[in-house]
Amino acid sequence: MLKPSRFIAFVRKLSEIAGMVAAGMIAASIVIVCQMVLSRYVLRDPTTWQTELVTYLLVGATLIGSPYVLMIGGHVSVDLLPHYLTERGRKRRELVSAGAGIFFCGVLLWSGSVLWYEAWVDHWLSETVWAVPLWIPYAALPIGFGLMLLQYVADLAARLTSAGDGS
Repeated sequence: MLKPSRFIAFVRKLSEIAGMVAAGMIAASIVIVCQMVLSRYVLRDPTTWQTELVTYLLVGATLIGSPYVLMIGGHVSVDLLPHYLTERGRKRRELVSAGAGIFFCGVLLWSGSVLWYEAWVDHWLSETVWAVPLWIPYAALPIGFGLMLLQYVADLAARLTSAGDGS
């Protein structure tokens, strides 16, 4: 059986890798936009694939990078309510927030998986000249929300195990 500490460390490593992948996707988007500007305005060549790819990369980076942002606490939060809560109230709020996050990510993981599967089975293509098979960009939905679900579970396990240790 996997110990909670090993599970937490494993999920953190996955989230770090997802963060690096997302950073790479953003860097690739920047390079592609520069190439697109050069092609379109300097060389006067048409651009057919760049805008679509940049859009897919940035949306994918947002979804795939979200577990890393959750792990480091980089999301926007309002600390006014926790400031006025007791320690017990803060812990309850954290548990309710983690539960809501797990539920939300579970629903979106399921919905995103169904969408990805339909695109895969029915051979959906984007309605552009490039005609990208849509299962490729849609894969960011189950991957991103699956990893985020794992990160929420790891955060919850870390809170529960540290609470059980008397920390």
